[in-house]
Amino acid sequence: MNFLRRYILLISLLPSLFISCGQSTGSAEAMSEEFIIRAFNPITNWKQGETLSLDYTEAMVFGFYIPTIRQVEGGLFNAEFKIKNTGAAPQKFYYKIYYQNESYKFPERDFPDTTRQRGEASENFYGSWEDANTAFVETGVIPADKEFHPVETKFRIVGNPRNEKRYFSQDKNDRWKRNPRVGEYSFMLVVTSAAAIQQKLIPENVANIGIAAETGFVNPYFFFLYGKGKSLPNTIVQKFPVNLKVIANPDPGAGIYLHPIAFSKEIADKYQTGNCSQAPELYNLAAFELFIHYVDPSTKLNNIPVIADVLNGTYSRLDYNWNKRFYRKEELIAITSSVTTRPCETVISDPVNHKITMRNPKSEFGKWQKQNVGVITRHGMTFGKYTVKCKLTELLNKQNMWNGLTNAIWLITQSQEEWNYRRNCNNGGYMANYYGGGDGSGNKRVKNVGYSEIDFEILKTVPYCPTWTLPPAYSHGIDDQRNVQNWNVPFPDEIIADDDKVVVSCTNWDMACWQPVDFHDGCYPVRYQNTTFWAHRWDKNYRALTQKTPERDDELFGSSWYYFQIDWQPDKIIWRIGPSKDKLRVVGYQDDKVTSIPNNQMLLIITQEFHNTKWWIGSAYSQDNTPFPKVDYVGEIYELTIE
Repeated sequence: MNFLRRYILLISLLPSLFISCGQSTGSAEAMSEEFIIRAFNPITNWKQGETLSLDYTEAMVFGFYIPTIRQVEGGLFNAEFKIKNTGAAPQKFYYKIYYQNESYKFPERDFPDTTRQRGEASENFYGSWEDANTAFVETGVIPADKEFHPVETKFRIVGNPRNEKRYFSQDKNDRWKRNPRVGEYSFMLVVTSAAAIQQKLIPENVANIGIAAETGFVNPYFFFLYGKGKSLPNTIVQKFPVNLKVIANPDPGAGIYLHPIAFSKEIADKYQTGNCSQAPELYNLAAFELFIHYVDPSTKLNNIPVIADVLNGTYSRLDYNWNKRFYRKEELIAITSSVTTRPCETVISDPVNHKITMRNPKSEFGKWQKQNVGVITRHGMTFGKYTVKCKLTELLNKQNMWNGLTNAIWLITQSQEEWNYRRNCNNGGYMANYYGGGDGSGNKRVKNVGYSEIDFEILKTVPYCPTWTLPPAYSHGIDDQRNVQNWNVPFPDEIIADDDKVVVSCTNWDMACWQPVDFHDGCYPVRYQNTTFWAHRWDKNYRALTQKTPERDDELFGSSWYYFQIDWQPDKIIWRIGPSKDKLRVVGYQDDKVTSIPNNQMLLIITQEFHNTKWWIGSAYSQDNTPFPKVDYVGEIYELTIE
């Protein structure tokens, strides 16, 4: 290859080299019959390739803005491009900047017919000017002087960018009801001629993204990249070559807010601390609030009257079997699990070490309690990769006895009001509410609901799919105190095989929507890469689909910390765990072929709770026969990243 050829090749590669290194200063040159565009850069005041972390400062009131005044001067992105008028006379041109979240979107095209928009593409998070009614903006008069002229504007990414009325209340745009998504954002510039605007070649529902067509909203990325807008005369469409990455890092040390629905002002003021209260500054700044479990009164326990330090002591299966068999019914303690009445005592936010400490308090004779504890995030989001770094309480002691706790990391709907409804279920509908009989008695089916939930629940139970005639077959023995072998009967071999393990249960509450093509009840395999996960649903009206994986308790909760990740995408959910963020392994997988993936806003909850084991049929140990805690059970949350 001679020098000239090498030089030409190098020059031709330079644009792609700039793009791949994230150093491009603007888009390449593009030409139409009447003008030329070059150097489009939508974020001149933000370093290309640098991740932007969401600003939580006032997000409870206004929702998230990207960027804010604490990130760039004026709180707006500066955008610019250059235009050359190649016509014979001075003229005005018209332009518009669109953005779209690329990480959590549906493909714009319905691939069997590339000229048609995919229906779900209207759900993608895209926007333009903050005032959706502002269509294309004039450049001003550009002289026909063969020179490039700069055009500058400002914009930002906001919640509810289409200004949809479903997210309004009392004529106020509650942008927080459709917050911007995390992940990567692309930017698209469209420049056109005055004639195209006058002749209305660009439909009104594309120029104004807040106007819906009869079939729903038209995604401008589809229209300009794949639809009729791709071939409009004297129109240039350019995507900026570098995406903006947005993540969320809610600070566990920023305080715990006490919600007025959960606690009266009198109680909140009585037990408040400097970093846990109903104070206005915490309302604005705290990323977490104290979570108060709903305690179903029908889940009453008939608990043995025993207080023991199960984790640190020598409590064994022999002790369990004795206590299970030889307390009389009238000696048992009839209670339900409880929640705190003294806020700020069981959950502490540490602003120095940026962590949250949760504490299930010990019990005392006469003051029997198995108290649930947890925190919940306060800012709803749709989709994202939620990664929690935490050190939750161990569940098994050295004799592999369970302490009765379930450690849970789960997403739950932010609201069941109409603004937060899921997309329609067009085959049978959803079960109307969370509760109801397994056969759906007392419930109706509806086209859409607001309830959604995605769970990690980790406890001591059986790892496989059960049936109504449930294995394993436990031997109950004989209540003969004189012969230990008669009452201290061994567990089945399949239970002993997982003696040192707890079950990582991964569940999506799809509200029994029958629309997925492979919707099933019973127990059936779901393949992901080279792994088969066994999914279970009790019957066709059961509201959740669950997969279970046994894992060593010492690995999950015996180390200094562990990572748990819920990767919630538009068409799938992946559950991962691991000792570090770069060493995560998949323990659960469900996609839209087997379950309905939620598309509404959810909050994240982290809890340590005393489940009623009647929910977990086949469990070797019963909550009723597990001692009350003699010491506090402590868990710590170090980091939450949503990306």
